[in-house]
Amino acid sequence: MIKRALISVFDKTGVIEFGKRLAALGVEIISTGGTARALGESGVPLTEVQDLTGFPECLDGRVKTLHPKVHGGLLAVRSNASHMAQMREYGVGMIDLAVINLYPFKKTIANPGVTLAEAIENIDIGGPAMLRSAAKNHGDVTVLVDPADYDGLIGILENGGELPADYNLRLALKAFEHTAAYDALIAGWLGRYLAGSGSEPYFPERLTLTFEIKQQMRYGENPHQAAAFYTEPIPAAGSLATYRQLHGKELSYNNIGDLDGALSLLSEFDAPAAVAVKHANPCGAATAGDIYEAYMKAYESDTTSIYGGIIALNRIVDARTAAEIRKIFIEIVAAPGFDDEAMKILSKKRNIRLLSIGPRAGSGAAADGSLFIKKVGGGLLAQTYDNAVYETDNIVIATDRRPTEKELSDLKFAMAVVKHTKSNAIVLVRDNATIGVGPGQNSRIMAANIAIEVAGERARSSVAASDALFPFDDCVEALAAAGVSAIVQPGGGVNDAASVEACNRHGIAMIFTGIRHFMH
Repeated sequence: MIKRALISVFDKTGVIEFGKRLAALGVEIISTGGTARALGESGVPLTEVQDLTGFPECLDGRVKTLHPKVHGGLLAVRSNASHMAQMREYGVGMIDLAVINLYPFKKTIANPGVTLAEAIENIDIGGPAMLRSAAKNHGDVTVLVDPADYDGLIGILENGGELPADYNLRLALKAFEHTAAYDALIAGWLGRYLAGSGSEPYFPERLTLTFEIKQQMRYGENPHQAAAFYTEPIPAAGSLATYRQLHGKELSYNNIGDLDGALSLLSEFDAPAAVAVKHANPCGAATAGDIYEAYMKAYESDTTSIYGGIIALNRIVDARTAAEIRKIFIEIVAAPGFDDEAMKILSKKRNIRLLSIGPRAGSGAAADGSLFIKKVGGGLLAQTYDNAVYETDNIVIATDRRPTEKELSDLKFAMAVVKHTKSNAIVLVRDNATIGVGPGQNSRIMAANIAIEVAGERARSSVAASDALFPFDDCVEALAAAGVSAIVQPGGGVNDAASVEACNRHGIAMIFTGIRHFMH
């Protein structure tokens, strides 16, 4: 039976109507600060917390609800005779309902210019304490943290019904999830703040993460697996979490994984670019003077593997490009936008997903100190993002022949693609477009042979990139036989000399970057 309620909310959505309906049921209302003013000005009878406690708000409002007459009312167990005797002795009344939401820490830190002082000032203290008190004592107290739950509770009360057996427990769980996420957001932001002010990445002793559910899926990687998509509370601009779906059925678990890889690779390029991804690996990538040419070059990279894949583009899709995309089966097209004619063309295919995704600043949000996380059995692996790129001024030309300016351009493009391809990986490129991708093999020569087979005759006068060093000269021999003219690799292997000697024999230019790009 709810006879007395404490209402203290920052987000006042629906709270006035809720307060009026509670008051109409004869529920005594206690409130404080801005909530008390809003309810009082709307004619809702209430008692202010400072009148309840006999102690005024102080320290600029930092202390107002941290008092035994508040927390005693929330924590007293009604069936405990000792608790009840103490409540009578100290003149503390029961509080049966706590309606609390917190200072807007998330909204505050979403401001790019937020200062440390501003963030700290928006850390709620009394709110989480009251939520935890009420949630702990859910056997006797109902706790509401979400305005979406107001109507459900008031409907039960107005109809004279009893609360379902697990009703309070479910709301308590929601409150604990809320306070845990709130604290994780604070800890995460402070960690990134410290990382941003220092030269070393910040790996906390206890890693606290919080994510918000965006979508529950029909299934995971396979139909017998359940799955959901969770997003960061404040996703990076242009990241997958910010997508807006314009057409087609909902995204699947595998779609989202592939899309993330496509967008990460796409973010490497400033020029009009198109990326095709299949089963988490690029099967086509290109830049050109316009998005149509970029798409056509990416498509022609591997016209077989692109079927049923995902396409990501970094320019608005026009009708000409849309008409070409429509000719084959594509699961998803992601782009900053689609012009009206392109939407008409592509939306004629009922199941194709069309996504609007803004430009992405970089291949992973490493600039703010965030970490790349991978779940493993019994724990997590955490690392900084692979945002390394080599500069032409810092390369080592290991061979007698120097690469031409055109080869240097293609080599840079090839290394950008191989960086986003599962290891071991070899990528062949010509004219800033992939012509052969060899991904995820147990040996580097196997990856090279796959890339060569996909490229076919196009391999002649192409360049090759390797995500890691050549352990032997077998890759050089295979690439030379295919007609490759220049190679980029990290170097640093004990057998580098053999690979260099083989390149010199075949007139191939080879450069070392000193940067490895394993991706597992």
